[in-house]
Amino acid sequence: MHTEKFLLRTLKQVFFFARNRLSARQFFMLSSVVVGALSALAAIVLKFFVHTIGVWVNYYATTYEQFYLFALFPIIGISLTVIYIKFGLKGNFKKGSAEIGYAIARKSARLPANQTYSHIITSALTVGFGGSVGLESPMVSTGSAIGANYGNYFHLPYKDRTVLLACGAAAGIAAAFNAPIAGVLFAIEVLLADATVGAFIPIIIAAATGALLSKIILAEGIILSFSLQQPFNYHNLHFYILLGVLAGLVSLYYTRMLERTEKFFANRVNYRSKILIGGAALSALLLFFPSLFGEGYESIKMLANQKPLEVANGSLIYRFLQNDFTILIFIGALVFIKVIAVGLTLGSGGNGGNFGPSLFVGAYLGFAFARLINLSGIAQIPETNFILVAMAGILSGVFYAPLCAIFLIAEITGGYELIIPLMIVAALGLTVAKYFEPLSMEGKKLSKLLNMTVDNRDQFLLSKLNLQDLLEHNFSAIRPEDSLRLLVRVISISKRNTFPVVTREGELAGVVHLDHVREIIFNNKLYDTTIVKDIMTEAHAVDLNENLPAILKKFDETRQWNLPVVKNKQYLGFLSKARILTEYRAELMKTI
Repeated sequence: MHTEKFLLRTLKQVFFFARNRLSARQFFMLSSVVVGALSALAAIVLKFFVHTIGVWVNYYATTYEQFYLFALFPIIGISLTVIYIKFGLKGNFKKGSAEIGYAIARKSARLPANQTYSHIITSALTVGFGGSVGLESPMVSTGSAIGANYGNYFHLPYKDRTVLLACGAAAGIAAAFNAPIAGVLFAIEVLLADATVGAFIPIIIAAATGALLSKIILAEGIILSFSLQQPFNYHNLHFYILLGVLAGLVSLYYTRMLERTEKFFANRVNYRSKILIGGAALSALLLFFPSLFGEGYESIKMLANQKPLEVANGSLIYRFLQNDFTILIFIGALVFIKVIAVGLTLGSGGNGGNFGPSLFVGAYLGFAFARLINLSGIAQIPETNFILVAMAGILSGVFYAPLCAIFLIAEITGGYELIIPLMIVAALGLTVAKYFEPLSMEGKKLSKLLNMTVDNRDQFLLSKLNLQDLLEHNFSAIRPEDSLRLLVRVISISKRNTFPVVTREGELAGVVHLDHVREIIFNNKLYDTTIVKDIMTEAHAVDLNENLPAILKKFDETRQWNLPVVKNKQYLGFLSKARILTEYRAELMKTI
């Protein structure tokens, strides 16, 4: 214990010494390496935990008869996850890239310190015991928290904290797949909507660090990787185009089905009933579809190695899968059932992400599509190539991150032989999905959290402005029953030209504009016979819950530069159009 404290104290002194001796830029580059290394180590630890639990669980599944017990393990993992979140974390637990985006926009890129380890514990329990989700999103959350808390610890400015947050996320993805380029592109496409060229260098350094540590420490079989068996044949171009359209439609099914499943569980407050319903349903699915257990990467490798029957080992319907067409139906069904399994795992309280499941669905879609073409006799196309390309199509259509999807598959296959079909399928998958859903699944969640759409750079920059912080309170309030004499006295000592009229209950009744009453305030005969209620005008108030784009539209419609703000009819203060634009420009300058 004393040794650990000594090491931590020494490490702290070393970093503060480095910060004092190095320039701000040099220390920031050093920080990107440190964050990348820590995030990669966290990802490796998570992989190790899941592998260790998986070995223990698989011990009880060595024979067909024991598989019934094996199918019940996900309930144990989900229950342990829920118990830890409820009692260990006191329910203070956020997950998903939408929460990270919200922290960037509204919390100055600050994330809870417990997020540096809570996602490791919860996702290890969920996935290790068989929850049908992926580990990459928890890795991203953990890496982001490491970067954000590192920046906060050394009191780095908001812009640097944000980049370090992205460094942690990039390193997590890079370590998971030994794919540094994919890690960089994920951070840029998914987390940093307003990224600039200056952010690329530290993120690249962090991702390279993460991939290097992963390559050194993790065994070859733990990381998802493939070797191409056949090169790209342009004669199959029309099949790739059709696959891209199918990938977009399946991506749309993925997001909508998952949203429905989450909504189903959200309506159930009792966590015990969530675990019981979700866990029992997941266990039932595992009896028929064993490849739903855990991440499912092993079954993807089986399909790529042309061993589709092996993904059904242990299934109750295994004996019925005796020909190519029944196997094809089995594989095709998993394209749609996997999404349900993901929803059951997450809805019942488990922790994990959609990155791995997207790759799973894509692989099964690609195999089913290629095998159907081959069995029909229309043509003979390389099934492994279509498996890989479809993975990029689904990943692009679910996360709206086509570049990440393209380069991830290119990196895990060890080359760029499939770059053309990857680009075609990823682009079509995104285009089709985006035609029906303008925002990705996480994008919609972020829009809901921010109470505004974030589908372009301006909207995202506006989302960073906190309406509460923009309120101005130096407007002199008057009451409806006050006399003109009192109003004149208030005007004489005020520096503002607008005066809110507020009732005794604190409700906004209207406003008085100096320009509207200038003629009568010099007529002292009206001072005691005229009351404020008679001369006030409509307030055109803004509700505190309105989003900034709607508020700016109201400024234009009313041609006012100051508008009162209310919440539940209670007067809070004024918003200035000039201040909003000033703050927006300040956010814009941070990205240059």
